[in-house]
Amino acid sequence: MPFVSRISVLLVLLMLNCVSVSAWARDSATTTATAATFAWDGPRDGPLALPGKRISFIGQDMRNGGISSVYRSLYLAALELGWKLDVYDGKGDVRLFRSLLKDGLTQRLDGVVLAGIDIDEEFQDLVTLAQQKAVVMVGWHAAATPGASKQLFVNVTTHYEQVARKAAELLVETGGAEKGIIILNDKRFRIANAKTAVMKDIIARCRLCTLLAVENMAIGNVNHEIPASVKRWNQQFGSRWTHTLAINDAYFDAMNIPLASEGRRDIVNIAAGDGSYIALNRIKSGKSQQLATIAEPLGIQGWQLADELNRAFSGAAPSGYVSSPVVVTSHLLNQLKGGDIDTLFNFKEHYRQIWFARAKAAPGQSPVR
Repeated sequence: MPFVSRISVLLVLLMLNCVSVSAWARDSATTTATAATFAWDGPRDGPLALPGKRISFIGQDMRNGGISSVYRSLYLAALELGWKLDVYDGKGDVRLFRSLLKDGLTQRLDGVVLAGIDIDEEFQDLVTLAQQKAVVMVGWHAAATPGASKQLFVNVTTHYEQVARKAAELLVETGGAEKGIIILNDKRFRIANAKTAVMKDIIARCRLCTLLAVENMAIGNVNHEIPASVKRWNQQFGSRWTHTLAINDAYFDAMNIPLASEGRRDIVNIAAGDGSYIALNRIKSGKSQQLATIAEPLGIQGWQLADELNRAFSGAAPSGYVSSPVVVTSHLLNQLKGGDIDTLFNFKEHYRQIWFARAKAAPGQSPVR
């Protein structure tokens, strides 16, 4: 399954030719991290790898860069573990998502990864079915908070408060002029609503900030709705609109060209998640009006999903690990010299040490890998 549609690729190519973030905003972002500030804070022990498992990955919408990126990382981890990983696309339709999950549970599965949709009481019938069939269910962004729940063995996500706070605080610190802010939300998801509430609170306490609007827009509809919305916002707010905060990078995938068409090269965009591949390339280019994303370490989270499943298969408890979001700007990406943000943590070697390095070898043999 392709991770990015042809349309998305064309958008990336077009956006790389668009205008730069204004220099005053980029230069005054004082909270940017440097590559030297990161260290692994994840698990260092756990059960050995149990090969031969079959896993289904069901994404709420595989056009979402965060979902497709975490799938790609999980796929690489599954290869190392000797697992078979199937992927299914919910295409943004809750009914299809439920149908895929129900169909999956009729198969001979060991585990299911549910990505990008709230797994709440409405899914209890399928949760019960999974429990009856001894299928382990883990989530990625399947609840507002990380950790175990009555529906999931574990939900993998950063703390939404950290993501939202870092995004809003970075906005507050960009320049000294008055700021007019639009927040873009997708109210279908609890984690999105929670992020929005945190950002609204920080903006309310900023003396130079004015919240112009909170706009609800489904993530899957951004390519269709953003162009007309940008025109409407510019007509409604004019020069008072200076910044946009969004709960996901996807909103900015389609925004640069409409902004250029309206002559609004001054708008500064910051995303409170997820750090998609498209967004990182856009920010690194320096030719985008997206100043930053508060990125989930998606590579780490894909391998954590595999590790949590392996713990469940082994009868162990969840690791308790919660990864931290990373403030990603062109400054940080340029330090990585072609690498991605996950290379800051060397996480693969740490997980390999857990899964393989402690396996006992017979005398005269190499350790099992």
